[in-house]
Amino acid sequence: MDMVEEVKKSELELLLDNESFTHIPKVGDLVKGKVLSTKGRQIKIDINGLMVGVVRGRELYNESEIYKNLEDGVEVEATVVDAENENGEVELSFRHAGQKRAWKDLSELSNSGEPITVKILDANKGGLIVRVGHVQGFLPVSQLAPEHYPRVTGGDKQKILEKLKSFVGQDVRVKVLDVMEDDGKLIVSEKAVWEDEQKNVIAQCKVGDIVAGEVSAVADFGAFVKFYPTGTSVPLEGLVHISEIAWQRIDHPRDTLKVTDNVRAEIIGIEGSKIFLSMKKLSEDPWVNVTKRYKIGDWVEGKVVKINPFGFFIELDQDIQGLAHISELSDKPVEDANKIAKIGDTLKFRVVSIEPAEHRLGLSLREDREDKDEAKEAMPEAQAE
Repeated sequence: MDMVEEVKKSELELLLDNESFTHIPKVGDLVKGKVLSTKGRQIKIDINGLMVGVVRGRELYNESEIYKNLEDGVEVEATVVDAENENGEVELSFRHAGQKRAWKDLSELSNSGEPITVKILDANKGGLIVRVGHVQGFLPVSQLAPEHYPRVTGGDKQKILEKLKSFVGQDVRVKVLDVMEDDGKLIVSEKAVWEDEQKNVIAQCKVGDIVAGEVSAVADFGAFVKFYPTGTSVPLEGLVHISEIAWQRIDHPRDTLKVTDNVRAEIIGIEGSKIFLSMKKLSEDPWVNVTKRYKIGDWVEGKVVKINPFGFFIELDQDIQGLAHISELSDKPVEDANKIAKIGDTLKFRVVSIEPAEHRLGLSLREDREDKDEAKEAMPEAQAE
């Protein structure tokens, strides 16, 4: 073997050892190369000095500006759409490369948790459609920050949709929650950004703190109160559940509270970014001394405030309500409580049970059986007189 052959063999071995040479790009691969020429409506790219790729037609264009006005020698990325076209070149796409890069960037954002600003494109009953770079994503209702959450009384779906549509065109800050490139799905969260911003402020709150704030929303299940922790200018929002508004039973929070009302409440729970408040804890529990005000067997005057299939809710005073079960409305079976009385009627009831710890007091319109027996026994004597 002469010297020339040995040199050629050595060069061939080096080429074979070159990873770039042994890895032949296939469809779907993302490759890097340097621009050779930008003539006409096509761009030719040198791929590792071993093959030439071409980007042409609609694959030349992308929504971003990065592929416009390219100069020779600039390094670019492109996606292989055909390993060999009619000219023996590798057919490439900037458009697909941009999409791959976009999904890669989204995965990195998901891992880092870095907030980004997105524009709201549209809305449906489940949430908001947003655009993140070149990818369309979804912001579910459950992932909205409190200020944007559609608190609609009764959960009217049409009103919820109207509220969501009012956000179209706005920019919001979100975190990337879930990236599913294969399915083309992207989920983002505004609430996650809000929670991070609230952490330092919430850390200054503790169970037992008394706060003063303003009712910001009223729902079927309770009322939201916006307040400022001592020494901060960042507002927080807590929920006063309907059961924590007052000691007495209320049918709906709006019967007691309205938006802009100023209230005081005690923090009774903190779960992550959720703060739970109680208004009733700031007043004495009237049921503690209920046995001093009412005794079993007493006849008391009460007003019917609600009628249910199982009986009457009776207001004895501003703090105490009792229940007259349908079985206690008459000595005879009652099928419809509405035939006995109507809301607003004032009747005399007999106290039949008192359970202070459970906040329950039972009432009856029926006479006590012992009283009846005594009346029967006394009747002959009365007639004799």
